[in-house]
Amino acid sequence: MVDHHGRFVWHELLTTDTAAARNFYADVIGWGAQDASTPDFAYALFTDGTSPVAGLMDLPDEATKMGATPRWVGYVGVNDVNAVADHIERLGGTVYVPPTNTNIGRIAIVADPQSAPLALVEGLKPATGEPAEPDKAGRASWSELLTADCEKAFAFYSSLFGWQRANAEAEPAETYQLFSCGGRVIGGMLAKPVGIPDPFWVHYFTVADVDAAVARVEAGGGQIFFGPQELPDGNCIVRCTDPQGAVFALERPRSGDAVRRAAAREVGWSTEWGGFSSKGRLVTKPGS
Repeated sequence: MVDHHGRFVWHELLTTDTAAARNFYADVIGWGAQDASTPDFAYALFTDGTSPVAGLMDLPDEATKMGATPRWVGYVGVNDVNAVADHIERLGGTVYVPPTNTNIGRIAIVADPQSAPLALVEGLKPATGEPAEPDKAGRASWSELLTADCEKAFAFYSSLFGWQRANAEAEPAETYQLFSCGGRVIGGMLAKPVGIPDPFWVHYFTVADVDAAVARVEAGGGQIFFGPQELPDGNCIVRCTDPQGAVFALERPRSGDAVRRAAAREVGWSTEWGGFSSKGRLVTKPGS
């Protein structure tokens, strides 16, 4: 049996126009949608065929009053949400919504000590397979943290979820730090550009053709603010905002041959967010 503790198992879009979001992501990624509301709570599921892949709901009024804007939220699976929420507070993080039973499981909405928000969920397994299928079009594939201090962020998440470094470390200020959970590389961390005020997570979804997806993003009223860019492993990524302003990213599946060629060597990387850019180097090891 696969242990999902510490892995991103669900993604949810909180937005100001759910009808527009349904249409936009249907065009860009090819998702369908189905209603999953209860008498007291409006909720929808983005679907890939018959499989639910993400959630969709209105951005709560209370959150808007506190300055929140449309966003994608990643849910990390945990074995005991109460214990993990307590641990977050002991480590200097914040619990915005305490452990609560919902239609997807027992959840909590939290932030790390540098204020990057994320969510916890107990009792939910990925609906897309064991393990999840990140290389299949339409599926969540990667999660990336832009943070003020990568070393402190990694120490926090390592203590919380048991994440491990998945690449040799370059200079701390210039490293794209890959991290793994249960032997699987699931994301990366990098220092945010100075011009971006708050740390945040960005989540990637796989598409078969990035160039075609870019055209659909722009035709649907979204914006491209980075890419498309080819990466050394043969992957291609693009970072976007949807028409309501939620940040997300798209990628095409990695090539296994390209990954092997990129292993055990130093490669360059760069990132740009809203006109601010940073560069560094990434050192990979075989098998990472």
